[in-house]
Amino acid sequence: MNFPGVGGGAAPGGGVGVPAGSAGGSQFDPNDANVKWLTNAMESCYAKTAMSGVAGFGLGGLFGIFMASMAYDTPYHTATGPGAPTTPITSLPLKKQLAAGFKDMGKRSYSTAKNFGMVGALFSGIECGVEGLRAKNDMANGVAAGCLTGAILARNGGPQAAAVGCAGFAAFSAAIDAWMRMPKEED
Repeated sequence: MNFPGVGGGAAPGGGVGVPAGSAGGSQFDPNDANVKWLTNAMESCYAKTAMSGVAGFGLGGLFGIFMASMAYDTPYHTATGPGAPTTPITSLPLKKQLAAGFKDMGKRSYSTAKNFGMVGALFSGIECGVEGLRAKNDMANGVAAGCLTGAILARNGGPQAAAVGCAGFAAFSAAIDAWMRMPKEED
């Protein structure tokens, strides 16, 4: 089965991921219909938003596992049933202690993953929309997206909280964007 841009089997320079006859690298034909479709799909705001949400969910889950393992407020007492007195977790068998710990870790990890996924998708979608409206790719897009994202996330706290969220997310976004746009030092 041939895929676009993947060379034939035994041709020199040909192999998996390398076009036949090329010296190396991925040199796909930009005029190929499949390459155009994939490029357009990856540049759409919907795809960027979905990818950011999924990536945020995954990284948030890993971060949540790490933070849950470092938490000091782990339940040292566990209830055996509704309304029952709490039992020190150290008096439970090891298997039940581990089950309680992993259950707590899973809950915390899932909660963090949802939050990271939501923030990633929200920021990325807003930034892509602002970039489309402005037809420019500069730091102002990230700052505007950060401001809107911060305000949306803090909306339940009232106007003052929304303003602080806007300022905080915009400043953080500006700092990260400025760092990412710095020229790289070449050795």
